[in-house]
Amino acid sequence: MGRSSSTMEQRIAQAASAFEQQTTGHVAKSVNVVLNGDMLVIAMRGVLSPAEKALAKNPAGAAQVQEFHRELFAIASEPLRQEIERITGVEVRDATAEIETMTGAVVQAFTTGTVVQVFLLAHSVPAEIWSLSESCDQS
Repeated sequence: MGRSSSTMEQRIAQAASAFEQQTTGHVAKSVNVVLNGDMLVIAMRGVLSPAEKALAKNPAGAAQVQEFHRELFAIASEPLRQEIERITGVEVRDATAEIETMTGAVVQAFTTGTVVQVFLLAHSVPAEIWSLSESCDQS
């Protein structure tokens, strides 16, 4: 493939950040990309709006925020999946997103408003073209 590993990681982080901004209007404070075998994880911090943070202060509201983001990702993620395929050269077989909200409840949510996106690739990206140590901060 000939691409440097940090460049691939940074390009995926930039694509994920652009996707988040296009779909929600919010810019992530930071984006981390990790590849382990055929599992690609993108973690974006600080993406919930003030209204979503307020709603997420109770379990019912947190569940609503989580479900909204899960459905939005399911409906709108195809361009991001295609960009990840273009960058890695590997088909994305499956993708999901979970939101951690302010309560710390068992609603699979983060107090920081972190979005975790997990992509199951068709096969591993060779280690020599991937770096696990870098992240791309958007602050």
